[in-house]
Amino acid sequence: MYITCLDLEGVLVPEIWIAFSEASGIPELRRTTRDEPDYDKLMRWRLGILKEHGLGLKEIQDTIATIDPLPGAKEFLDELRSITQAVILSDTFTQFAQPLMKKLGWPTLLCNELVVAPDGMVTDFRLRCQQTKLSTVRALQSVGYETIASGDSFNDLAMIQASKAGFLFRAPESIKQQYPEIPACETYDELLSLIKNAMN
Repeated sequence: MYITCLDLEGVLVPEIWIAFSEASGIPELRRTTRDEPDYDKLMRWRLGILKEHGLGLKEIQDTIATIDPLPGAKEFLDELRSITQAVILSDTFTQFAQPLMKKLGWPTLLCNELVVAPDGMVTDFRLRCQQTKLSTVRALQSVGYETIASGDSFNDLAMIQASKAGFLFRAPESIKQQYPEIPACETYDELLSLIKNAMN
């Protein structure tokens, strides 16, 4: 039995922090897990910038309300779910993801949680578990699933490498060059074909 584990941002929807960087006019917030492998370090840095500028959850959610899935993402996901189980493993937060999940047809999402003060300021974050994506893939394998994984960032590499098959999707050249052994693709049709082949 197979289950496909997909990253969210950069694979199915645009990068939320990049969109918020553009909306808020704060270029530093463009930094993502494509640039910084240490997620804890990245998030602590982001929280510091939000605090410095007096920005809270509402401002980020207002930006997220304007974001649509990447062109073709919902159709890809619908077709994928017609042939195999699929789950989205993301380092985003439940407070960010809900409107995006609605636009994608409510796929299964496992992600993290923000800690928000009564005044709406984001004070901390809680990871679902350590090494969230790798831990989840191993847990799925422990209950009898063969996993196939795809993502575009440093924080996707562990789940890709631990899976029966794994693919980079629209990853930056720097990651593709560092990991030439991982098949890379640019379109949903290519990714769907790679997943189908891995299941045969």
